[in-house]
Formats: sequence, structure tokens, C-alpha cells
Amino acid sequence: MKLQSKFMAGYLIACAFPLLVVSSIIYSQSAAGLEDSSQEFAALYTSQIENSLNEFMKEYDKVTKSILVDNELISKLGEEHDVSMDEYILQKLSVQRVLMRVALLKPEINNVILISRDNSVYQYTNTSSTVSESALLSQAWYKQVRSSEDTFFITGLHDRSYYEDKGKGALVTVGRVLLSSEGAFTGVLLIDLDPFTLMELNHEFVLTRDKYGMSVIISKLSGETVYHSDAASGRVPWMQVLAEGNDFTKDVSNNDQIVISGSTQLGNLVIKTEIPREALLHKIERIRLVTVILIIIGFIITLLISFGLSLRITKPIKALRRSMKQAETGQYLPIESIQANDEIGSLVRSYNKMIVVIRTLIEDVYIAEIKHRKAKFLALQNQINPHMLYNTLESIRMKALVKEEEEIAGMIKILARMFRLTLGKDGRQNSIKQEIDYTINYLQLQNIRFDDRFLLDIRMPEEMLQCSIIPLVFQPIVENSILHGFKGYEGNMHIVIEGMWTADGGILIRIMDDGIGISQEKQEELRAVLEDAALDKYKLEETDNLEGEGLGLKNIAERVKLHYGDLYYLMIRSGEDKGTTVELLIPKY
Repeated sequence: MKLQSKFMAGYLIACAFPLLVVSSIIYSQSAAGLEDSSQEFAALYTSQIENSLNEFMKEYDKVTKSILVDNELISKLGEEHDVSMDEYILQKLSVQRVLMRVALLKPEINNVILISRDNSVYQYTNTSSTVSESALLSQAWYKQVRSSEDTFFITGLHDRSYYEDKGKGALVTVGRVLLSSEGAFTGVLLIDLDPFTLMELNHEFVLTRDKYGMSVIISKLSGETVYHSDAASGRVPWMQVLAEGNDFTKDVSNNDQIVISGSTQLGNLVIKTEIPREALLHKIERIRLVTVILIIIGFIITLLISFGLSLRITKPIKALRRSMKQAETGQYLPIESIQANDEIGSLVRSYNKMIVVIRTLIEDVYIAEIKHRKAKFLALQNQINPHMLYNTLESIRMKALVKEEEEIAGMIKILARMFRLTLGKDGRQNSIKQEIDYTINYLQLQNIRFDDRFLLDIRMPEEMLQCSIIPLVFQPIVENSILHGFKGYEGNMHIVIEGMWTADGGILIRIMDDGIGISQEKQEELRAVLEDAALDKYKLEETDNLEGEGLGLKNIAERVKLHYGDLYYLMIRSGEDKGTTVELLIPKY
């Protein structure tokens, strides 16, 4: 992995993993807390309902007991003895007053019914609807109450079919079995109530029910439904509760509901508060969704921060790496961007100082080498006074002419011309034409010595002759051709100086001879020397010349590299008995 990828992976692992763990813990704790809170609320609400129902049952226990004040009157009801019409009317009016007194004890009581032991029905109602005696006596719930051992009771939900109007809806009946002082059955007191009166739905319950889908069910131990909050709130019709009977109160053993139970002290009522887990899980799913979104947002933010931090660290390292690659190729360039005040910034600043020092040292060595060589060359020039040398050589030539030594005079004239070309430039640039002229004069001297055995052929465009070149290049190469290619050579030697333009506008010069060539061993030695020229160009110490080579090919190769750069070269190509070719590449100036 790259360093930046490693940093990003490290940051992501260090930040994203704790974020994931913390978010998961928060989610699980929130979900568990939501369920616990729901159960606590349901338990608290169930407890409140339980207390409310206990109070309700206690109040109606007192209400139904109030009729026992007139127990003597009630005991006489249904006795088998003949009474006059007046006595019957008075008795009925007395019972009506007793029932009215009971009805006035609670405002929600609309109908109070008294059934004697001979099934005579007495009733008091605040409404226009009256009870059908035969229909009432045939009700299953009434028969069950009549045979019950409990003196105070509350019935399950039942319809209004025993009323004359046969209205819709459901009723619940609270009552008491009336006994004489001897314990004999004397009658039954019935109070019909609307189920709403058992428990009023307050605003908080409605809000909680809508939020969590809560339901409150009150039933008897036998399973009969007494109250259902869904029916009371209108979510479910009362007739559906009546039609389904005990199905509403069955205990279903599954995890679909959270059920909190309670019971009353009177009436044997069971209270159940149910919360659908689906509704609760819906809230939990919202928590999970929010948690996932927060994790994704946190991951993206962490990714961006990780990218920024890793880039801040690796960017100067990459710049340092690029600069080091450039330094490997000889380009010593410092990093210019502003660095931070940290360890990497300090490293980059130290590197910049090192690059400046290295570049300064290289430039110093390079300049010192050039100055050193130039000083040596100038010292050589200054050792010889050009004017004195020209005058002296002219005097010698005149004496040779006086003595009729024309050949000696000619040689002196050529030598004076060569010295004039070499020492008389006074800082002016050297051209290829001047190098050719110098080489021609040199060969004229050699032809006087060797009886015109050397033939020179110049093959160059006129424009190329005017281009600049470093001095003393052609003559040493031609001198080497004579020294090494003419040993044991019997015929005339042909030397060709050929110049051509390269594709990129440079000048390629070949100096060729048809001498005996150079041995393979000598070729390898010369090639090794020329290859070292690029490495030795910055050395201040005097370079060793190969024996018999004058200034030497290595000296020329070093000067080419120093003056023109590493793209340009001097190269030797030769084979035994095939002559020698020296190839020189310089730029066009």
C-alpha cells in the first residue's frame, strides 16, 4: 500500500470502528430504553386503572348496599298473600322511591331495576326507554347472576335487546343479590351502566395510545369482556366486541404484544394493558434509521478528514520524493512550497538546504575546473609573446631564404601561421573553418616531413564552416590518425573531415582515415577512457594523457562534455586493417 492509503486506512480504522461501536451501543440502549419506558408507562397506567376501578367497585358496592336500608320492604316483595289494590299501589310506590334514591346517588345511573323472588320487575329510569320484563328475565347473563354465589357482581358486556327500543350499543350491569336476614333469596338489584363510565379516557392516554397503539381490556375471570378501550374510543364497534365474545380477552402466547396485567379487589375484574411490539419496533426502526444515517455521515466526515490529514502528511513527502528523483538525474532543485512547522516540514527545509549546498558545491567545482583549465591555457599562451614569436620566426624564415633554403622557409611560414591561429584570437570565438585551417597547416608540415604522403579531403557545407567550436579539436584527432594509423603503412594515407546536419539541428563531424586501424585491445582502452570523460569532467586534478596522444582524445571528450553537456560526445569507431573513424557531435552555434 502507498503511504497515503496506509494513513487513510489507519484513520478510518481508528475513527470509524469506535464510531460504529458507540453508535451500536447507543442504538441498543435506546431501543431497550424505549421498550422499558413503554413497559413502565403501561405498568403505571395499569396501576392507575386498577386504583380507579377499585374505587368504582367500592362506590357501587355502597350504592347497592344502600337498598338494604329498606330490607323489610324488599323482603315482603313476592310474598304469597293477597293484598288489596291500594296496598299493592302503595307497595309499588315505596319500591319506586327506593329505586329513585339509589339512582340519585350517582349521576351516571339512568336505569335501576329490582327483580323480586317471584320475578316481579320494578324499574326506575331517567330515560324514555323501559325494560321488557320477559326479555330481561330470559337474558343469559341474568340467569347466570341469579345462580351466582357472589352477592355483589358486575356483568360482562351485553346488548340492549331487553329494552323496548332495542337500541344499539352495549351495557354493563352492576348489581347485588338481595338476601333476607335469614339468608334467603329475596331479589336482585340491577344497575345498567354505559361501559364508558368504567374508565374515562384522558388526553394523555389518547396521545399515548395513538403513539404506541396501546389498548386497555377489562374482563372477568371467566373471560367475559367488561370494557375495551378500542371500542370506547371508536376504533372498534361495541357490537364487534360482543360478537367476538371471549376472543378479545384470550391470552395469546407470542411476542407480538407487551402485556401488563392487574386485578381489582371487588368484582373479580382483570385489567390488561397491551402494547403492540410492531408499533414499538416502528419507533425502534426510526432510531435505527437515524443511527445508520449518523454512522454514514460520520464515516463520510471521517473519510474526508482522513484524506485531508493523510494528504497533508504525504504531499510534502511526495514533493520530497520527486525532488530526490530530479536530483538523481542531476537537477538539483529545492522544494518551493511553504512547509508546516512539524517534523516533515523540518525535513524538507533541511533537504532544501542540502540541495542548495550540493548545487553550490557542484557549481563551484565546475567553475573552478573551467577556471583552472582556462588559467593553464592562458598561462601557456602568456608564456609565449605572440609578437616576439612571429618576429623571430620571420627572421629565421628570411635567413633561410637568403641561404636559399626554401623548404625550411616554407615550414617556418606554416608554423608561424599555426601559432597565429592558436595564439592570436584574443578571446574571440573559434570557428570550424579556423579548426580546418589549423589542421591543413599541420598536415602541410607533416607532408614536408613525409614527402606528401597525406591527402586531406574536406566535405562540409559552407554554412557549417562558420559555426563555432571549442579550439584544438580536429588537429589532435588527425595527429592521432598519423601516429597510430601510419605506422608500417606503405602507401599514401587519405584523411577525410566530413560534416553533416542532424535531425534536431546539431552538427555531426566524422574524421576518417584509411590507415592500419587500431587493435581491439587499444580500442577497448580508448572506449573506457572516453566513457570516463563524463565522470572526470568535474575533477580538478590533472587528467593523465595517454602516451603519444598530444592533448589526448580524453581531453577533447571532457571539454565537449563540459562545454556542450552530456547529450554531446566524442566517439571512436575502428577495426583492424579498416582505418579509424572518430565521430564528434556538437550543437549548432
